[in-house]
Amino acid sequence: MKKRTRRRIPFDEARPEGAKGVEMTTVTDVRAEIAAQRRELAALLAELTAEQWDRETLCDGWRVREVVAHVTQPFRASLPRFLVDFARAGGNFDRMADRVARRDAARLSSAALLAAVRDNVEHPWSPPGGGLVGALSHDVIHTLDIDPWREVPVARMTLVLGGMSPRSVGYFGADLDGVRLVATDRDWAHGAGEAVHGRAQDLLMVICGRRLPPGLLTGHPAARYTG
Repeated sequence: MKKRTRRRIPFDEARPEGAKGVEMTTVTDVRAEIAAQRRELAALLAELTAEQWDRETLCDGWRVREVVAHVTQPFRASLPRFLVDFARAGGNFDRMADRVARRDAARLSSAALLAAVRDNVEHPWSPPGGGLVGALSHDVIHTLDIDPWREVPVARMTLVLGGMSPRSVGYFGADLDGVRLVATDRDWAHGAGEAVHGRAQDLLMVICGRRLPPGLLTGHPAARYTG
């Protein structure tokens, strides 16, 4: 997943308030949500015009086609190919992800990228250390990069929030100093300070270092995360 910034931040050792673990969720449940998310992404992409495939996304520096190339890269690349790309990037995952997304977006057609999503809705990939919930989170976040106004189903968002940890909150280096993120659609909050309100999915994108379109966040500090 491409990060907007490399800076790390301190974070509490507790889960965000209202986030519940996913211990009681079955593997079948999570796999079903992953497949549903990918089908929805495929349906979204199928409606795009050629110009919209080249539209900028919330993922800084990536158009729709780079985001889709990144999402589908684990489905398309063999382990040896991954290791070669990783070595060429000097062992820097972010550098590798950016290079590979740009390379594949340039060489693959929109139809091929769409097919890579459609043909892999039940692909078993999961990120190292992230498990199936990590795979679901990856797909949800990057779909919101493309269309931040869409609504993530409640059960799916519950899984994503439940899989959050202090490490994942700190990973993207978003500047959350002096800010309390408060969800308007569920009992969920994170941090301490002046409140920023929004749907849980919008606050997730804030944590992921994204700048959201106007109108999705409220509160005085919201301007820090809008633009």
